Parts: sequence; C-alpha cells; structure tokens
Amino acid sequence: MEDQFVFNKIFLTKGWGVHKEKLSSFEMALRKAEIARFNLVKVSSIIPPGCKIISKAKGLSQLKSGQILYLVLARAETNEPNRMVSASIGMAIPRDPTKYGYISEHHSFGQTAKEVGDYSEDLAATMLASTLGIQFDLDKGWDWRREQFKMGGNIVKTQNLTQVARGDMKHNWTTVISAAVFVP
Repeated sequence: MEDQFVFNKIFLTKGWGVHKEKLSSFEMALRKAEIARFNLVKVSSIIPPGCKIISKAKGLSQLKSGQILYLVLARAETNEPNRMVSASIGMAIPRDPTKYGYISEHHSFGQTAKEVGDYSEDLAATMLASTLGIQFDLDKGWDWRREQFKMGGNIVKTQNLTQVARGDMKHNWTTVISAAVFVP
C-alpha cells in the first residue's frame, strides 16, 4: 500500500460536448475524451518523479470501466451562442527524473487554442522553474522564457493539450475539457 497513489504513467486527453442540459454537455465531453466510463477524482498539479507520458490508447487499454481515476482536469462551459470557450492542460517535466514536474489547468473565454495552450504550458513551466530555483524574468514573453528554461538544461519538456469550441447557436450548453489522467 505504500506507493499505491504514486503513479508512474500519465496520458492526456480532451473533448467537447453539446447538450441542452449542462451536466449532459459535460458527459458528452467526457465521452469524446473517452473517459466517461470511469469514476473521476480531481487532483492538483504534481507529476510524480519518473512518471512517463504514454499514449491515450495505451493508457485506456490498461484501465477497467468503473475504475477510479485520478486526473488534473480543465473544464469550461457556456450556453452563449458563438462564445469561444477553452480548456487546456500544460505540463513541464524536469530533466532530473528524481524530481517532480508540474501540470497546470487553464480555462478561458475568447482566446484561441494557441493563446490558451501557450498560457497553460507557460504556467506549468514557470511553477517548475520556481521550485528548481531557476531565475527568469516574468516580464518576458513565454517564447523567450521557454528558450531560457530549455537552454538552462533543467526543464526537459513542456507541452499542452487544448480543447476550444464555440458556443452552440441554439443556446445549448457547450462544454470543453482537457485532462491529464494518471494510470496505476
């Protein structure tokens, strides 16, 4: 039981859904992301040391319907016609596999996928950089900081997964999700 909640695998997924009911819209997004058949428990933002990113297909093949899954979830919804809604997961992994990484979740309105994705990735990398003691200038843009983080050699990988959609024109609920799912 000592390490039962320290997972060594993680995968990313995303989805969107539309329905007249807000909860059903969320269910549709979970179905598109292929995680509706699980019991989901939201957790905060730490990637355990040595945790490997695997494909969604590989991760799903190792899970059983009804299983409790721990995940970091970004979620947003709207019932305003044509309103842009987005949810993004950002990740930052340290070069040293004995150190932990960070996951960020971000959700917003009116931003492009690139804007939201860059923001969530920057957020995760900035959190990791601050815990590693890396000096950086918050006034510089993400593109500049990304290069500084990578050139310094302490952050090996950053990435994001973002889902964007426009609100349904008939005032139905539109929900977007992005998730980082831990695999036991």
